[in-house]
Amino acid sequence: MSSPYRDNDDSDVESRHSSMIESIEHPPLHTKTKWFHARGRAFSRIPNWGRRAKWLRIVLVVSAVLGFLALIASIGLQHIVDQWKEPDDNGAFEYEWTDDFSRDIVAKNCHSHNDYWRSVPLYEALANGCVGIEADIWVTEDKKLLVSHSWMSTRQSRTLGSLYLDPLVNIFTHRNVSTASTKDKDTGVFDTDPNTSIVLLIDFKNDAEKTWPILLSQLEPLRAKNWLTYFDGSNIVQGPLTVVGTGITPFDRVQSMGSDRYIFFDAPLDDVDNPKYNSTNSYYASVQMGKATGRFWFNKVTSKQVDVIRTQIESAAAKGFRSRYWDTPSWPISLRDKVWFTLTDNDVGMLNVDDLVSATRWNWNWCVIAGLALCGNS
Repeated sequence: MSSPYRDNDDSDVESRHSSMIESIEHPPLHTKTKWFHARGRAFSRIPNWGRRAKWLRIVLVVSAVLGFLALIASIGLQHIVDQWKEPDDNGAFEYEWTDDFSRDIVAKNCHSHNDYWRSVPLYEALANGCVGIEADIWVTEDKKLLVSHSWMSTRQSRTLGSLYLDPLVNIFTHRNVSTASTKDKDTGVFDTDPNTSIVLLIDFKNDAEKTWPILLSQLEPLRAKNWLTYFDGSNIVQGPLTVVGTGITPFDRVQSMGSDRYIFFDAPLDDVDNPKYNSTNSYYASVQMGKATGRFWFNKVTSKQVDVIRTQIESAAAKGFRSRYWDTPSWPISLRDKVWFTLTDNDVGMLNVDDLVSATRWNWNWCVIAGLALCGNS
């Protein structure tokens, strides 16, 4: 007997529902569609959806990689990166010069941290557009300046001259010959912005007093060509190369250069308001990230940490310094990118990076695609 509270539509629904349940319990043998029942409703699961998702993931990854590869230009700098050889007892290897040396490379305010650790020191950073290069130097008894992170890992062939100064002299020499007909001043590395100055950050590691006169002597060929940024007693005159001392660089030596100063100091960013640091004697203002902000708990950058960063960057800029934070997080990639975004959004003077490709060629929003970490060495 039918219920007085049920109309004909209810009967139709019950009939259709019963038929559907029957089809679920006894599906036709010829179909490949998988069914499942949830809360009185029937759903179909397409068996090849997993394959479609897999192919979609592959397409996304391949598209991102191809987009990245399209950014790698076939130019003189990239050719040197591909052909680079370690310096030997005769010094740096000289490569065939081509006038497309830096064509289409956009200069970027990124600093190649511990650059000598790269497969190709100097050139790899320049090929990625980084304008900041870092070299740690150790002075020896026979007055060589060896480049390495630690004394134990130094090699006699890897000197400040063979890895950096001699190649830079070669670059500036060729650049200023090939552009001689159009230039009004000495030309820097990049075609797209020939007035950009490369910043060579030299980290004094031992015996600063002994290192100082040797460094001055080795910089003399660049100084004689007027290729070094210098303070003339009134103004900063920019050259294709700016030399900055950090580590145990003696500030009093920098200051004593007076009106003929061509080495500048890396001031402490967390003491940037100290009146002894000014734009005539200092160029960078740097600090370890953890010292400035504390730890990034739960992979978050707090509003308080952002305020600290913003205040320090603004204070440095007000005094004419380029702010820089070193020892920034490298893992997880999501945190690294949050910190990078925070720094660049607040106009940091120089982004200190270890992973050049991720920093300069990838869209940071695409570092993780379809669950895969596509950029980052960690």
